[in-house]
Amino acid sequence: MQIVSFNVNGVRAISKKTFPEDMKKLSPDVLCLQETKATVEQVKETIGDLNGYHVYANEADKKGYSGTAILSKVEPVSVSYDMGIEEHDTEGRVIAAEFDDYYVVTVYTPNSGNDLRRLDYRQTWDAAFLNYLKDLEAKKPVLVCGDFNVAHKSIDLARPKPNYNKSAGHMQEEIDGMDNYTSKGFVDTFRLKNDDEVKYSWWSYRGGARERNVGWRIDYFLASESIASTISKAEIHNDIFGSDHCPVSITLK
Repeated sequence: MQIVSFNVNGVRAISKKTFPEDMKKLSPDVLCLQETKATVEQVKETIGDLNGYHVYANEADKKGYSGTAILSKVEPVSVSYDMGIEEHDTEGRVIAAEFDDYYVVTVYTPNSGNDLRRLDYRQTWDAAFLNYLKDLEAKKPVLVCGDFNVAHKSIDLARPKPNYNKSAGHMQEEIDGMDNYTSKGFVDTFRLKNDDEVKYSWWSYRGGARERNVGWRIDYFLASESIASTISKAEIHNDIFGSDHCPVSITLK
């Protein structure tokens, strides 16, 4: 059972590249997308070539912005959208698919912004999303994946010192948010399976960052402690291009 998560930075744009072939090659059982930048209908129309999937998408009120999707070979027991909190539910950032043994949640966490204008909002989001995940977890284990827009530890970005408490994605408030997830029972599966391996999932388009591997690990799979032992692999597929992110995945036994 393989689940893949990918911030595609525009599903319509990436589908004109190697995305269809890349996903057919990976052939995940569940594919979670973030930053689709498309309406629900546009998502379904764009990825229709990926045969064999049930497609569920969420869109932002603002056209061409944010958005998430879940594609699953097995029809979920149920699918829900957003957190049920008005201030957090206008940007299409959350989908939860319920399966027999667990939930799969995809999330596109708000970016604090270059000017840190949304840092305060980001903190309220993290707190609300953690509560949302714990409510789901009360029913069955949770696998949550996506772009969390934070490099949790110094090992998770190429240049920690110049960015710490200066750049969105490595502010202490954002780090605290991820600390809260992990202290409340959600396991960072990449660290669980790969110890201190240095690998990134996002690179700036500027300055040849990807070629020089000056990157950040901001895409995660977090798992409820009760299900973490069933994960056999957690991978970052930085040989797959098309976005400023690359896919990340887990494989369950």
